[in-house]
Parts: sequence; C-alpha cells; structure tokens
Amino acid sequence: MPYPQTYTNELELRGSLPAGAAYLRPVPVDIQNKTFYLAIKRIFDIFFSATALTVLLPFFLLVALIIRLTTKASVLFTQERVGRNGKLFKVYKFRTMKPTAPTDVPTNSLDHADSYITKIGRVLRKTSFDELPQLVNVLKGDMSVIGPRPLIEGESKIHALRTQNGVYQIRPGVTGWAQVNGRDYLTDEEKVALDTEYLRRLSLGFDLRCVARTISVIFTGKGFAEGKK
Repeated sequence: MPYPQTYTNELELRGSLPAGAAYLRPVPVDIQNKTFYLAIKRIFDIFFSATALTVLLPFFLLVALIIRLTTKASVLFTQERVGRNGKLFKVYKFRTMKPTAPTDVPTNSLDHADSYITKIGRVLRKTSFDELPQLVNVLKGDMSVIGPRPLIEGESKIHALRTQNGVYQIRPGVTGWAQVNGRDYLTDEEKVALDTEYLRRLSLGFDLRCVARTISVIFTGKGFAEGKK
C-alpha cells in the first residue's frame, strides 16, 4: 500500500516547501503496518530517556556550570525544528556557540563557523554531547532516540526531498542512520536516501544497530565537520 496521498504535512500548510513539486504523490515507503513496532519504540523511548536523564544529571550540572562560567549566557540553546508530520517544536541543546552566532541557519552553512564556537562547545559538538538535552524532547514525545535528525524550517530543499519520500511519518531522532553514515559530509540527497533506507528497515534490530554505530562514531569522530566543507 503506497504512502497515502491525503497525508497532511504542516510544512506544506505553512508554505515552507519550494513551489511546483508534487509533494502529495505516493512514495514507496508506508509504515501503517508498523503499529506494534512504533508502540514498543515509544515505550523504550520513555524508559530510556527518563533513565538517562536521571543517571546523567550530575554530568548535566557540571556542563551547565562550565557553560555558565565561560560564556555568561544561557546554558541551553533552544531552536524551532521540524518534527513528525512537519510540525514545529523547540529542540534543546547545550549552548556551544557564542550569543552573537546566527540562529536561523544550519552550522554547515556558516563561513568561519569556528569563530562562533566556544572552547567547551568544540568538545561538546565533536562528541555530540551537546545533543543530550534532547532526551527531554524524547520524553515529551517530540523526538525518538533513533530517527532522522530534526532540521530548521529554512532548509527547504531537504524538507522537500524528505516530504516526497515520506520521512516525516516518523519522529526525528537524537541520532540516526544518516548521522552514523557520513553525517556532515553527506549531500542533502545522500542524507534523505539514508533517512528513507531507515524508514524501509524500521525494526528494533535496526535501531540497535544504529545505537551501536552511534557509540563508535562518538569515540572516533567519524563524519564530523564544522561549517562549509
């Protein structure tokens, strides 16, 4: 059964996609038969995020103290991102950039991105520890532990590609298949191809594979880059 043509994506309703594309055409990936898997995944997300937030609380407090003492700015950085069904939500991250950094463009589009990143921010970004506050988003139901990374609304090209491939049927993730297969060195087309592959292979086993590879990427820094490449 193809992806339903009547599917509603709030990106389309807000006019955030480039004009002229057939966004409601059927796509090859349908997840309507994944109800049981999605229910189990949500239970896992709640349990994992609640447990991790409790265990990591001392680490969070230490990082918050360092950020506060070194940047004199808010500890958390919040930004609107695109979630399931194109709905906007506020994502939480540890602050890694100076308050003067642009907030309406992705880091990989910035010239001289390093000039905006703080010392503690470099460490947090390379290890992806800056993403840990998104466990709150997972607990709230905005995100999942595993899924396509949430993007800012202004990245219209990749949003169009994701919409055409049905990627917004699922919640975005703290980590995902594209994140562990090239991350910052991927083109928009490559990222969406990997997002779509994840959608096709949805299963608890594949999620565990993503988690295992995420741990490897954190320690090796593979695929990490700052600013324009």
